[in-house]
Amino acid sequence: MVSDEDVTDNENTVDQDARHAAKMARKKAARDRIMAEKTGDKGLIIVHTGAGKGKSSSAFGMVLRCVAHGLPCAVVQFIKGAWDTGERRLLTGHFGELCQFYAMGEGFTWETQDRARDIAAARAGWDKAKQLIADERLRMVVLDEINIALRYDYLDVAEVIDFLRRAKPPLTHVVLTGRNAKQELIDTADLVTEMTLIKHPFRSGIKAQAGVEF
Repeated sequence: MVSDEDVTDNENTVDQDARHAAKMARKKAARDRIMAEKTGDKGLIIVHTGAGKGKSSSAFGMVLRCVAHGLPCAVVQFIKGAWDTGERRLLTGHFGELCQFYAMGEGFTWETQDRARDIAAARAGWDKAKQLIADERLRMVVLDEINIALRYDYLDVAEVIDFLRRAKPPLTHVVLTGRNAKQELIDTADLVTEMTLIKHPFRSGIKAQAGVEF
């Protein structure tokens, strides 16, 4: 026997489902109107910055999307060139025909302890980056950790911004990663994401690990 309470519960459930469906229908209609207005394509200047982990990881995720769509792309590493990273192994070992990879850095600044050498490496990386960015065949160019080179004034941020504005092809995306992105670059970018540090295992004595950090 079905009790009055069961009937009421069923009616309430049906009412809630109907209200939810109506709410989602309104949201979908509003979303469809917004999406219908977005019709243009544009090569974006994208900045990943902040103290939290995931800046380079996010950029490499975008590179893999390009590869999956058969879109040619390139990576220039400004700092971590000395590292044997998983991204580098994967892209050069399996997708070299779609993704060019240039490891131009020689390690973090506290490892080299040679400002002139760091500046020379940064300039070489930027010269390669300019060649790649100007190549209209490439859909995306990632400048990994370039923000560190800009922070220490190894590169002139005004020069970088001027080149991006003047020479970047209309449909080429350029992704610039690294902590402490300069405000001028943030103001120029189309998309800026700041990774916020909440917890990190390094603070608990856990070293960088393959598959997580590199």
